[in-house]
Amino acid sequence: MSAIGANLRGKFIVFDGTEGSGKSTQARLLRDAILKEGTVEVALVRDPGTTRLGERIRQIVLDPENAEMAMRCEMLLYMAARAQMMAETIAPALQSGNLVICDRFVSSTLAYQLGGDGLTADEIRRVAQVATRGIAPDLTLLLDLPAQQSLARVGREKDRIEQRPMEYHEQVRKNYLAQAAADPAHFRVIDAMREPEAIHADALKALTEIAR
Repeated sequence: MSAIGANLRGKFIVFDGTEGSGKSTQARLLRDAILKEGTVEVALVRDPGTTRLGERIRQIVLDPENAEMAMRCEMLLYMAARAQMMAETIAPALQSGNLVICDRFVSSTLAYQLGGDGLTADEIRRVAQVATRGIAPDLTLLLDLPAQQSLARVGREKDRIEQRPMEYHEQVRKNYLAQAAADPAHFRVIDAMREPEAIHADALKALTEIAR
């Protein structure tokens, strides 16, 4: 594969998908592959998290003891963590011409919180516009996995959201795929049932297309 990093300066790439789909693994593999080229600096972040405040919000949102959390509160907490990460990390990195690779982003909120407590996609997008300063990914790589396989891959105690019923997680997958179908210019769906190396190859192929 020819070097693509030089053409990814200032690009914002997101890996998204359900639990166990390999987002974190693929984000690291991509970072390592681009850094090996030595053509562009890479910022790898996770959403929610990365910043001090973001990591504290992550703990609150995922803690099973916070069972009383309303869906609108959940959505706003995710957006708050996102706003801090945008201010501290993502926006400065993009302005410096770095490649930003993010593990989850607004597409997660449009999959997991959509419909809860009557939340609409328009409401979520309006809040996201404020939180992200209007900065959107150049490409979202959606790692697609059936809900049963997704949850079966969680090899630790399930967090507050992972503990929700199977029907919920099946709907989350549908919400992801609907986003990809509605915006094919900014999404690529990748079969996550395969070995990490095959998924990584597909991710590199997708990036080659936007790096031309």
